[in-house]
Amino acid sequence: MSPALLFCILIAYFALLLGVAWLTSRKADNDSFFIGNKSSNWMLVAFGMVGTTLSGVTFVSVPGAVGRDGFGYLQVLIGYVIGYIAVVYLLLPLYYRMKLTSIYHYLDVRLGRRAYQSGAGFFILSRLFGATARLYLVVAVLQSIILDSLGVPFWLTTFVILGMILLYTYQGGVKTIVWTDTLQTTCMLFGLFACAWFLLGELDLSIPQALGRMQESGLAHVFTTDVDAPGFWLKQIVAGAFITITMTGLDQEMMQKTISVKTLGDSQKNLLSLTAVLVVVLSAFLFLGGLLYLYAPLAGVTATGDRIFPAVVMGHLPAAVQIVFLIALISALFPSADGAITALTSTFCIDILGIKRRADLSEAGQVRLRRHVHLAFAFLFLVMVMVFKWLDDPSMIGVVLKVAGYTYGPLLGLFAFGMATKRALNDRLVPFVTIGAPILCALLEHYQSYLLGSYRLGLELLIVNGALVFAGLFAISRRAGASPAPVAA
Repeated sequence: MSPALLFCILIAYFALLLGVAWLTSRKADNDSFFIGNKSSNWMLVAFGMVGTTLSGVTFVSVPGAVGRDGFGYLQVLIGYVIGYIAVVYLLLPLYYRMKLTSIYHYLDVRLGRRAYQSGAGFFILSRLFGATARLYLVVAVLQSIILDSLGVPFWLTTFVILGMILLYTYQGGVKTIVWTDTLQTTCMLFGLFACAWFLLGELDLSIPQALGRMQESGLAHVFTTDVDAPGFWLKQIVAGAFITITMTGLDQEMMQKTISVKTLGDSQKNLLSLTAVLVVVLSAFLFLGGLLYLYAPLAGVTATGDRIFPAVVMGHLPAAVQIVFLIALISALFPSADGAITALTSTFCIDILGIKRRADLSEAGQVRLRRHVHLAFAFLFLVMVMVFKWLDDPSMIGVVLKVAGYTYGPLLGLFAFGMATKRALNDRLVPFVTIGAPILCALLEHYQSYLLGSYRLGLELLIVNGALVFAGLFAISRRAGASPAPVAA
């Protein structure tokens, strides 16, 4: 298919997003941008969050990883379900009881200002690295299938896409994103199931027959029983639960949309519905991956990992399927990037700059400051995407989960300490603990062959990081009501 035609489809899709943004952002204010005026429909939020949770990394990397890991990702998915249940019944009631706009305000109330700013700072790092890794992957695919042939440089593609995202989030924020994410999730899921259905037809297989072929080819194994392996089933399930607790329940982007729903009950229904849909959708992505690896040898495709899905579709499937794939890919791109930029803007303005506490700023001044921060984060996204292009890792889902282990671990430790103990902190020492724990984890991972023998760290690094933060906080804490120990100036 002509790259020029595909480019026109991309522009038309963006025009549709702009139309939705215009309709939803009229009369929007700062409360609309930050929490959607607390009036979002829980069903729309739940469905739209599917796209945010999955992103372009899931769309390309999860099917691509089947060739290496089989259906091993199902181990993590079991953990996800446990994690979502914990978020629904432990964290959401806390957030609604405290009427939070930023979930990190809990840390301010419970542990002090330094803990609050440390939590917000690590969220900013987490989302900045994670969202730009996801954005890089999809931009790289668009570049290879459309824009390289048109002579458009990679940096310009990234710049234009970020400009598009700014245009439709600049005014409405969460109020707009709830609707645009719903549209984009619909397109992404249609693309997933359409591609799977077409490949089944090309292979002339029913679903049970396809699963049988995958089993014969070694593509459908699920559980890893080697205790020392990074993919050992128990480690994957436990790590999956904590990944969800941190990357959803302790993540301002995900919770910003969830707490934009008016009542706690509806918000809980939102996340439980999201959990059920994710189980079906992630299982479908793994099934699609198996189909791709069954089809690739027949078509002479040698690509693997993140590159197999676009290589099969754009090189060997009909034009109609290519269009569906392109729209689904773009739909997977935008939800992860638009929500991240909006959430980072909210966190920086509310938690770092204290925009709601500043009496010197009028409403117009707050809006002006928020827009400047929004533009600054878009620029940072551009820089980080170019860094990931330089690194060019073949499997970006591994990068995203590795970054999460280092940056969400301090959040896990902070919230766990606040909720599980009643001890008071020496607030001045909190940043040393939250920065020191990831450094210790990096040293542990680097020297694990000497320290741990044949055992290899995997996703459980997140839990180790959180446990180190918890232990460090306990060491600098005192019983509630006890006099603080003197600290040298």
